Amino acid sequence: TTLGTLADGDPVNLELALRASDRLGGHIVQGHVDGTGTVASVEPDGIARRLRVEFPDELLDYVVERGSIAIEGVSLTVSAIERSLVEVSLIPETLERTTLGDREPGDRVNVECDVLARYVQRMLPGVSPLSEQGSN
Repeated sequence: TTLGTLADGDPVNLELALRASDRLGGHIVQGHVDGTGTVASVEPDGIARRLRVEFPDELLDYVVERGSIAIEGVSLTVSAIERSLVEVSLIPETLERTTLGDREPGDRVNVECDVLARYVQRMLPGVSPLSEQGSN
């Protein structure tokens, strides 16, 4: 993870856990770090920004366009995938309430892949699940 680079007082992203009685209206993320990626670019996109992160090859099978991922603990929707680059849109609310607006090319970021993709891969015969690859 990138947590070793943090200093006392550095901001981090934290979300309250979903209670069992809450309405599920978003993505399912668990707060795990499956690996790290590197910010490739940050570009303006109207009132939003497009963040492109280079993902390690071993995580790409767990990322789908319009699926969910978490970057730096923030649940996001994948807007595009091109080779090893995963793109998300950072809307004004996300830019205001998280640390993602401060990211620059070259920054390492923690990534969590879609838990549902991990379950699907686990059920496929002859395929090693992510947790057995030592990435967790």
